[in-house]
Amino acid sequence: MKSVLLTGATGFIGQRLQIALLNRGYRVEALIRPTSSSRARLSAGVVEHSAELNDVEQLMPALRRADAVIYCAGTVRGRNLEDFRAANIDGVASIVAAMNQAALSIPFLLTSSLAASRPEISDYSNSKNLGEQELVKRASFPWSILRPTAVYGPGDKEMLPILKLARKGLVTPTGPPGQKISLIHVDDVASAVICWLEHWKDCQHQIFEVDDGHPGGYSWREIAAISSGGHHLSVRIPTWFLSIVARINLSSSRLLGRAPMLTPGKVRELTQPDWLCNNEPFVAITGWSPEFDLKNGLLTLF
Repeated sequence: MKSVLLTGATGFIGQRLQIALLNRGYRVEALIRPTSSSRARLSAGVVEHSAELNDVEQLMPALRRADAVIYCAGTVRGRNLEDFRAANIDGVASIVAAMNQAALSIPFLLTSSLAASRPEISDYSNSKNLGEQELVKRASFPWSILRPTAVYGPGDKEMLPILKLARKGLVTPTGPPGQKISLIHVDDVASAVICWLEHWKDCQHQIFEVDDGHPGGYSWREIAAISSGGHHLSVRIPTWFLSIVARINLSSSRLLGRAPMLTPGKVRELTQPDWLCNNEPFVAITGWSPEFDLKNGLLTLF
């Protein structure tokens, strides 16, 4: 049985990945912060290893027991780059440093985001790109990077409200007319990771995008039609309105000491003309095939 060390195991993608790995027969060891309150999200059979991501010495014992490392830790909310740094940049750097120091040659997969392809538009996308750079520039071991597009599915909190409205026949586009976005179900992200584990030797030093394979992504009209199965109402949210709300949200978050989701950077993400993937290189190497298009994926939610 091969052992996989997983960071971000209690997150949205990580929880589904735990199950997929266990079902495939892997031994799963999860890195959990000593002060974490999310231990209850670990599946039965997952071995907990308590360590801070930024502590190279604490990471060593678990890394030496692993046959592969999958980095799923990440932060999606923040006021500025520093709010994203710990999980999206420094955590990657620490594990890379620990693996280099231990002279490990096991494969490493960084689960990143399609946002990393446009680092100039937001602090979040910049943080994901900088995390990738830490791996690409410093790793002395085999690595790959997986960039999923917008992920939805059981446990999701970001896409679910949008899909719930669409199911009721209301869509609220934020981008320009004709905006297209690729989507992927969380269980297909998990299955892509499994495929990488089985074909990592052919995936070394490459960055892969993954989506559900729907040609050209989805328009908001398609999302509404698939979700509601009938007539729909489209209410476009003006960029100027989003920008005002984002600035207010950012200011209030400083006063309340919380990490906001809607920021000026997030507005720039939401108003891009497209977020499209090409999963053909990954499919060609691994033989991976997504199970869920949007219609079938929604059946797992509603």
